[in-house]
Amino acid sequence: MKKQILILALVLISISSLANRYDVTDFGALGDGKTIDSPAINAAIEAASEKGGGMIYFPAGTYLSYSIRLKSNIHLYLESGAVLEAAQPTATEGYDPAEPSAFTKYQDFGHSHFQNSLIWGEKLENIQISGFGLIYGRGLSREESRIPGAANKAIALSECVNVTISDINMLKCGHFALLATGVENMTLRNMRVDTNRDGFDIDCCRNVRISDCSINAPWDDALVLKASYALGRFKDTENVTITNCFVSGFDQGTMLSGTYERDEPQAPDHGFNTGRIKFGTESSGGFKNITISNCVFENCRGIALESVDGGFLEDICITNISMRDIVNSPIFLRLGSRMRSPEGTPMGKMRRITISNINCYDADGRYSCILSGVPGHPIEDVYISGVRILYKGGGTSEMAGLTPPENIRGYPEPWMFGTIPASGFFIRHVKNLHMRDVELDYMTDEARPTFYLDDVENIRLDAVRSRIEPKVQRFIQKDVRGLIDNP
Repeated sequence: MKKQILILALVLISISSLANRYDVTDFGALGDGKTIDSPAINAAIEAASEKGGGMIYFPAGTYLSYSIRLKSNIHLYLESGAVLEAAQPTATEGYDPAEPSAFTKYQDFGHSHFQNSLIWGEKLENIQISGFGLIYGRGLSREESRIPGAANKAIALSECVNVTISDINMLKCGHFALLATGVENMTLRNMRVDTNRDGFDIDCCRNVRISDCSINAPWDDALVLKASYALGRFKDTENVTITNCFVSGFDQGTMLSGTYERDEPQAPDHGFNTGRIKFGTESSGGFKNITISNCVFENCRGIALESVDGGFLEDICITNISMRDIVNSPIFLRLGSRMRSPEGTPMGKMRRITISNINCYDADGRYSCILSGVPGHPIEDVYISGVRILYKGGGTSEMAGLTPPENIRGYPEPWMFGTIPASGFFIRHVKNLHMRDVELDYMTDEARPTFYLDDVENIRLDAVRSRIEPKVQRFIQKDVRGLIDNP
């Protein structure tokens, strides 16, 4: 009798589950790679929403689509073999237009609009996208897409609560594979993204968990945290964990194919491959209480922590990072004064940052690691330990005589200072820095000093070692107050 009751219960659960599953082919989707299936997909979403929610199921097939409009309590599930393909817009058909915004001057156009996307949702709750299928952004623009009918985001979510995206594959997804703005409680897990601009843009979000993801983005950032003014108010990005992820800058599509090709050496900004983890090119708001751990960088730029629009970047922990073939600074910390924020926004701060257990092989020799604030606004309270960097080297004595410009309002990238006169660390406008167990070496001879110190207060170096030529001095010092060096 108990066995019969159990069987009946399982059957009822199965029936209930099927009742909440809405197969897009039952609503007219053909999945033939020729027919525009978004009307059928949106009809399935509307039907599920009227019943309180459910799974929108995509069996194997290729579903050409324009904008898909999410609702609360909706789960998009792409079965293995299912491809959701962004269709090319035509003169008569296309994606939802970019909605009006009063705040476009404070961030890029792509950040100011959400509805011009393949999949979008605003002010929703309990959203899930999963399955082992593919989202292919073939018809998406990698530009700002102000043209009516065009779209530049694969997934755009604004002010949603409780979001999970897992297991999905994404290919060539335009300006953003995922733009999440003002999202609360989000999990991104086991995703593989191989795209032609940004991978994940996490903007003004709180309580975010990103794990076990591989993101290849040779022409822009792989995983970037931002805090723009797109919502019309200041909002921090905070309580974020990023762990067990791989970021890279191989040729587009070759991470998903497993070939990892290197025939496209330049991103559009001519700074070589991008593909990194970065904070802050949109930084009206701040970044607080964030950890990055157990991640691998390859054939891309290094870690970049930036605040240039007034946001506070504080309480950051980065540990257990392995890097290979890094095309600019392995570690780049920049507090700047671009101030692309509402008038009257005060200068930001950068403080309480811990960076530990970093191993970097084959880093570009021109830029060194950079920690730079601006006059009167130092980066504060930084602890760096357990770092090993093997640079390409090749710096000359003429390079050692350079004086990098302040460039306080410039777009934050290591080359904003030109070639760096130090081979290891360029440190300017920094207060309370402790470096411990740091080892620097060079593939070719290096004629620049290890450190360039300017307007630095309270710096302690414990067991910081570098291989330099006998006649090369260890420091260039300008206005250094409180240096303890225990090599």
